[in-house]
Amino acid sequence: MLKIAYSPIYKYELPSGHRFPMEKYELIPEQLVYEGTVSERNFFHPEALSEEIILFTHEAEYWHKLLHLQLSRKEARAIGFPISSRLVHRGRHIAQGTIDCAKFALQYGVAMNVAGGTHHSFTYKGEGFCLLNDIGIASNYLLRAGLAQKILVVDLDVHQGNGTAQIFRNEARVFTFSMHGAKNYPIRKEASDLDIGLPDGTKDKAYLAQLYDTLPKLFDLVQPDFVFYLSGVDILESDKLGRLSVSMQGCKARDRFVLETCKARKVPLAISMGGGYSKRVAHIVEAHANTFRLAQDIFF
Repeated sequence: MLKIAYSPIYKYELPSGHRFPMEKYELIPEQLVYEGTVSERNFFHPEALSEEIILFTHEAEYWHKLLHLQLSRKEARAIGFPISSRLVHRGRHIAQGTIDCAKFALQYGVAMNVAGGTHHSFTYKGEGFCLLNDIGIASNYLLRAGLAQKILVVDLDVHQGNGTAQIFRNEARVFTFSMHGAKNYPIRKEASDLDIGLPDGTKDKAYLAQLYDTLPKLFDLVQPDFVFYLSGVDILESDKLGRLSVSMQGCKARDRFVLETCKARKVPLAISMGGGYSKRVAHIVEAHANTFRLAQDIFF
């Protein structure tokens, strides 16, 4: 069964005029159930992540400032959200959801978090709408629990996974791969184990050719026994922040290739949704829904 992490707390009310499309977190599950791709029984509601597990990945000083709402104005501005206790609590549920997805993936082959992909969160700070790094936290959880020995992070969000790269800079058991817009945020990029920066305006053919050439080689090189996939849909031509020109079908072909590669090689896969900022929320929801549809079709 396809297990999907979702909680009503994922949809957080931001101040009027804020550009982040929080409504997608509510609309994606509604769409998937409405069309019959999944039913309510596919969803589970993660609890709040414990402080002990947070501190496997994030520095205590940063976590305590976040928890007690003591970030400086500069630190909060870098995150981009008005910081509140509810927002921090939301982040704990999302990160626990990715851990739970990882455990379900070991059982079923794949599991998915409606949110997550908070790859701009470092060990010691947050950035770019990211407070806690869910894939970083879940990777460290698997390693400490002995549930994985070699993890491959496939980050195909349009923005480089700078926080994840920093977290695992000195961790040989986690290989970080980021394919992103070369001139997009963040301006100062960290060094992943493999970074591929794409020029502005990259279309389907060039995007997919790069992925089709790179991913099988990475599997051969890394020999992962677990994959985390950040399936951001901000690569779309319609995205306000993306600067690439991938079509809806190209984005779906990207997801299909990643999922089919993991399935063929029998490597468990946990998926976090990542970014999506198209002007029409319907485009964001449709692109994300494609990822869930493919997981259902390919694995079940």
